[in-house]
Amino acid sequence: MMNRRLSVPAAMAIAFLLQLPGAGIRADAAFDAELDAVRQAWAVANYQLPGNQREAAFEKLRLRSASFADQHPRQAEALIWDGIVQSTYAGVNGGLGAIGAAKKAKTRFEAALAIDDKALDGSAYTSLGTLYHKMPGWPIGFGSDKKARQCLEKALEINPTGIDPNYFFGEFLYDIGEHAQALQYLHVAQKAPPRPGREIADAGRQEEIRELIAKARRKLD
Repeated sequence: MMNRRLSVPAAMAIAFLLQLPGAGIRADAAFDAELDAVRQAWAVANYQLPGNQREAAFEKLRLRSASFADQHPRQAEALIWDGIVQSTYAGVNGGLGAIGAAKKAKTRFEAALAIDDKALDGSAYTSLGTLYHKMPGWPIGFGSDKKARQCLEKALEINPTGIDPNYFFGEFLYDIGEHAQALQYLHVAQKAPPRPGREIADAGRQEEIRELIAKARRKLD
């Protein structure tokens, strides 16, 4: 990117606008409102829509989240949520478009980590780790359980009591056959504090936790 200097009048105009009462507040409020809208739409599509409607809902949502991230390329939160939408779409689609969406998600998560790896309590690490775990390996995809573990463990360092890092690390451990260890993290996830404004997502995730705990216990019986 070229480094261009602002003219003095332009710089003064920007400085003046930033000092206007509520100027920054309005911009932040608009960003937060769209971030929350994407987040809520994801929760509804992922947990409340029937299976035959989910792909169409995510197809529409991925366009919205991509536009949002493109408008805010230096905001880690926007990049993370577009990555989450893209990776979820890849899982729902499962067709030829899934690889492209997964690669886009990976790019978004990596960009977010370069900006602020602790944004949204380290969610980029959680999501990227899960993506590495779910994706097939070379030559079809970029999946790697080694990289998955590294990312998921980093997410837990940042947010040790969070519902998502504990659930997804528990799922990872279950999938690789470490069922007793998986239960430890799943029980932490089950006791995670609720997230204000994330009621739909929390309810859906808790159901997934209960189901995986039951499966892990059956493996140990």
